[in-house]
Amino acid sequence: MLNGIHPLLSPELLHAMANMGHGDEIAVVDANFPAAGLGPRLIELRGASSPEVLDAVLTLFPLDTQVVPAAYTMEVVGDPDAVPECVADFAAVFTEHDLGDCEIGHLARNAFYDRARRAFALVRTGELRPYGNILLVKGVVNRYAPPGGMDRSLPAR
Repeated sequence: MLNGIHPLLSPELLHAMANMGHGDEIAVVDANFPAAGLGPRLIELRGASSPEVLDAVLTLFPLDTQVVPAAYTMEVVGDPDAVPECVADFAAVFTEHDLGDCEIGHLARNAFYDRARRAFALVRTGELRPYGNILLVKGVVNRYAPPGGMDRSLPAR
C-alpha cells in the first residue's frame, strides 16, 4: 500500500497504466467478458465491480482531451439506445471525477470486442450485471500535484 493510491489499484494495474502512452486504451470489463482470449494483458480484479474499478482508475488516469469521445461502453444488443444500470453508474463515476461533461460513446458488441482486442490492457472485474464494460483512451499528464501540495507544471524536456 502507498499513500494516496486507491487500494484497488494493484501493482500490475499501476504498472500497466504507467507504461501506457497518450492514445493507448485500457478496458475495464465485467466478469462475463471474453477477456482471456482477446490477447492484451489481462489484469484480474474479481473482488470489485466495474464502476468501483473505473473510480479507482480515474484517480490517476488522464482521459484524452483530443479525442471525442475518450470513453466507450458496449451498446445493448438489439436496443442501442438503452442505458444499462452499469452504464448509468459509469456516468455517475465520471461526474464524481469532474468529468460529467465528457462524452461517453458506445460501440456495438463486436466493435467493442475489436477495440478491446487492440487495447493495452484489459481489467476484468467481478461485475455480474450485463454491459459492465468501458474502454478509456489515455491522455497526457502535464501536471503534478504532490500530496498536500499545489499543482505544478512538469518541466519541459
